[in-house]
Amino acid sequence: MRYLTLLRGAHSTTPPPPELMAAIMALGEEATKSGALLDTSGLAPSASGARVSLSNGDLTTTDGPFAESKEVISYAVYEVASKEEAVEWASRFLKVHRDLWPGWEGDVDILKLFGPEDFPM
Repeated sequence: MRYLTLLRGAHSTTPPPPELMAAIMALGEEATKSGALLDTSGLAPSASGARVSLSNGDLTTTDGPFAESKEVISYAVYEVASKEEAVEWASRFLKVHRDLWPGWEGDVDILKLFGPEDFPM
């Protein structure tokens, strides 16, 4: 099963501590070697993006930034055996933030991607 994780938090005006970045790299390497991590990337603030909406048959485009209090900062795609395993990887990711960047707050949304198991023939 594949899961998309979205990290939400405030974009900081100060860079993350180097120890945090090293821990994130080590965790990513571990997840990649285990075969669980398929893709990941940081995302620019929403001010550099746009939103396309469909309402009442009309398409509208709105430039960022968006009004959400937290920005989507990064994403990762995992191939794991269960939702619990995806939750474990996300928890480990947030734990390194807790331990190495005191005061930082955020959350991870974990979304299942449709796969062949969702559409039995």
